[in-house]
Amino acid sequence: MLFQLPDHDTLYNALCARDPSYEGRAYVAVRSTGIFCRLSCPARNPKPENCTFYETIAQCLEAGFRPCKRCYPLGPAAESDSAIQTLLKALQDNPARRWSEADVAALGFDPSTVRRRFKRNFGITFLEMARLARMRDGFTTLSNGGRVIDAQLDAGFSSPSAFRTAFARWLGASPASFRPNARLKADWIDTPLGAMVAVSDATALHLLEFADRKALPKELQRLRAQVRGDLGFGREAPTDLIKAELAAFFDGKSAVFSVPLVLHGTAFTKTVWRALREIPAGATRSYSDIARAIDQPTATRAVARANGANQIAIVIPCHRVIGMDGSLTGYGGGLWRKQKLIELEAQIEAQQ
Repeated sequence: MLFQLPDHDTLYNALCARDPSYEGRAYVAVRSTGIFCRLSCPARNPKPENCTFYETIAQCLEAGFRPCKRCYPLGPAAESDSAIQTLLKALQDNPARRWSEADVAALGFDPSTVRRRFKRNFGITFLEMARLARMRDGFTTLSNGGRVIDAQLDAGFSSPSAFRTAFARWLGASPASFRPNARLKADWIDTPLGAMVAVSDATALHLLEFADRKALPKELQRLRAQVRGDLGFGREAPTDLIKAELAAFFDGKSAVFSVPLVLHGTAFTKTVWRALREIPAGATRSYSDIARAIDQPTATRAVARANGANQIAIVIPCHRVIGMDGSLTGYGGGLWRKQKLIELEAQIEAQQ
């Protein structure tokens, strides 16, 4: 059974008492500041009429509130959750295991609760994360020149058809359709915010997306069409470069990316993407700000569509675009990632 929030007065009293028993189960959003906190936050207590209480982080983000920088409700919520930590360690120890809800229950956890907590903290369920971990092994095998049957076995699939179906659902095409000596090569990059897929030719980066992004299959299909199917597995020099630059970025050392890019889009979308790259790290802009910056002040909706069509995440920083009221807006990689990217860049700039 899901946790049911008590009434407003009970939760406000818990906030004033900094009651740790609500850790991970309730959050307070403060309208006067636009931020949300854990109930144990050490900040000064807000007025009760300014408080709205939510059950999940996702609800706070969807309502347009930003996470508090004192109690930092995003990362620590996962780090303090015993179920999440136990399952993440189990997945790390045995990434090839074919996890099921019965396995989760056998460890003493309620599958529906686990599903909700992983979705809230990572934007993906535990079972989806486990399947992605298995697919990673198959992807790596193919990237290293291995056979499809070897990739299937490394990914933990006993059925060739099941592997082809899962692979096609993930990348939009069967593994056999990827050419061995293609001009464009796709490879995998692990980051603290999840795995990413990079596609490069010998001189430039064409695509960089989080591997669990729902639009990834269609983006790869469009890219394949633009290069007439000339897409395979492997790693080119631009992929090595972006991997190194992402490592420096997530280490908090630099938000500068020098990797050459190839932009696949209309003249308008390319103009918007170039404007996004002009937003300083640690800063944010609204869609209307971008529209004015490209001298098309009435094109706010078109700017939003171009922003959403970006297929080179982080390097073309669409995560720096927020609502006019300062709230987070849609992000294909998940609002939780968007918030963490904004906060990381602010930390990097503060150290410069």
